[in-house]
This record gives sequence, structure tokens and C-alpha cells, in this order.
Amino acid sequence: MSLLDKINALSTVNTLSKHEQLVQGIIEAIDSEVLSVGDQLPSINMMVADLGFARKTIVKAYEELKDRGLVESKKLKGYFIISTETKVTLRVALLMFSFHRFQEEFYNTFRKELGKRFQIDVFFHHNNVSIFETIFTNIKGKYGMYVVAPIPDPKLRPLLQEIEPGKLLIVDRYLEMDSAYSYICQEFEDTTYQKLVELLPHIQKYKKMILFFNEDSDYPIGIKNAYQRFLTDYDIEGRVSKKYKSGTVKKSTLYFFTGDTYLWEVLRDCRNNEYTIGKQVGILSHNDHVVKEIAFGGITTISIDFKDMAKRAATHIKESAFTQELIPVNLIKRHSL
Repeated sequence: MSLLDKINALSTVNTLSKHEQLVQGIIEAIDSEVLSVGDQLPSINMMVADLGFARKTIVKAYEELKDRGLVESKKLKGYFIISTETKVTLRVALLMFSFHRFQEEFYNTFRKELGKRFQIDVFFHHNNVSIFETIFTNIKGKYGMYVVAPIPDPKLRPLLQEIEPGKLLIVDRYLEMDSAYSYICQEFEDTTYQKLVELLPHIQKYKKMILFFNEDSDYPIGIKNAYQRFLTDYDIEGRVSKKYKSGTVKKSTLYFFTGDTYLWEVLRDCRNNEYTIGKQVGILSHNDHVVKEIAFGGITTISIDFKDMAKRAATHIKESAFTQELIPVNLIKRHSL
């Protein structure tokens, strides 16, 4: 049977609309190998002439096949088969900073919540604008949904807004977009400041506080702003350091980490010097995960629940929702302070 035979054979199924008939006919043609990867679909005009369907019906069907990741459109050339994975309901592009442990928790939960009928392809931009632009340009138009943790750079906004609002969800870092776009994000500055204030009695046990923060990394600048405001408002002796030099851990100091690299070095040096965490040396970290719950009797963290963010993102996609949410930030007090 030809492609048109497959489509016409479904005309007797009364429960199918014309657009559904066309989508299902093409899927059956793929499953029976009438169509293969690389094959070109008939043009919209040709389909209108051969089937007698309205032009908008053909366009709607082809766009649904694009959303499922089965078809892509090439400018001035037409529509082509790019996948034979017809069991997939929706093809999702997930663009993240990098595969830190807490982002791994987000991905694993996100994948589990969506289930097998959603295909998720993961990309990493590493907080590099050029890499971000290259990846996004290459994947644009090939997915039914884009879940993006953006670099908070306004010049990326026009690129992102080339995706229609219903197909783009901003997660993790907030980037101001047109009001029609959805987001499920963190707020860093005010919430970090509030949690530091809550920790004031614990912080005041130490003579000095050091934040490890490198502005060339993917750390949110709001954390540094909140920290410096807190030091000023509560007359805390402290400073910001880009790096930790191995072997320089000091007693009566509270170390505040935005990333995990130096965290483990400081903990190792505390162990080697037999310093007691939570008494002689204080440890505070952003972004909770299971290792921080266990290590050294538990590390105090300021963090959202990344699994919760992933569940909300998955629900947004499954329900085709409009969502604008800031995720609550938790202060998880443990032994390290």
C-alpha cells in the first residue's frame, strides 16, 4: 500500500478527525516501512489536491509529526522523515548548564515522571553563550517541547523567543521573557539573604565567613549580592574568594560554597587536620543532594528541591499547561553549622 492508500484506508474510522487520519496514516506508513528516514513527504499543496483536505488540516498534521520528532521541515525543500520511533508521544529537548549531581537528580526525576512515551534528548551549554547559541540553533524546529535552563543574558532572549510560547519552558535560572512564556525557576538574591539571616546565631559562632564565588563560572550573581549585603547589614567579618588553596583551612571560619569542587577539598583538609565540622569549622552550601545529607554528619544547605522542580516541569508538559512559578527555597539545617 502507498502512503495515500494508508491514509484513505482510515477514512472509515469514524472516531478519527481528518487531521488524526492523516497523522495515523503517516505513522502506519512508517511502521510498515512504506516511509523510511530521509524520505520526503508530499508537499502540503499536493496533499490538499490528492486528499481534498483543507490546507490548515495538512499543516496541523505535519506540525504534530514534527512535535513527535518524526518529521522535520527544511526551508524551501519540504517535510522529511527523521525518525521511525512512532511510539513516542512528544520529543523533548532539555538544555542544561552541566551534569552536576543536583542537575542529575532533576534529569532522572524528569525522565521518570514523563515516562517512556516521551523522548528526552539532553544538551549542555556550560554557561557559554556561544555554545548555547550553536546548540539552540541546531535543535530549533526539531522538537515538540524545549525545556531550557538559560544563561541569564538578555541577548539570548530573541533566540529563545523564536520558539512559540507553548513549546518552551524556562527552568532553574530566571530570564525575563515575553509574558506568554512559562517558567519554573529559582530566585537567588532575596532568598539567599533571608536564609543567611535565619542562620545568624549559627554564623556568629565563627570569627570569619568566606564565600567561594567565581564570576566566570555559572554561579548566580544573586548569591554574591545577598552575601555581601548580609555581611554589611549584620556586621559580619567576611570576604569573597575565587579559589580555595589546598591545605589552608582555618579554625573559627565558616566556609560558604556555591559549587562542590572546593567543598570536598575543605572537608578533606578538616579531616586531615582533625578539625570538628560544626564546631571548629563551619560549612554551608548551596544545592542539596543525597551526599550532603550523609557526609560528615550532614552539610547545611540552602536549596530548592530539584526533584520537585522536575515533577512540576513534567506535569507542565503532560498537561500542556501555562506555568509561571518560583520554586520555594529550603534551609536544611544539619551538623555542619
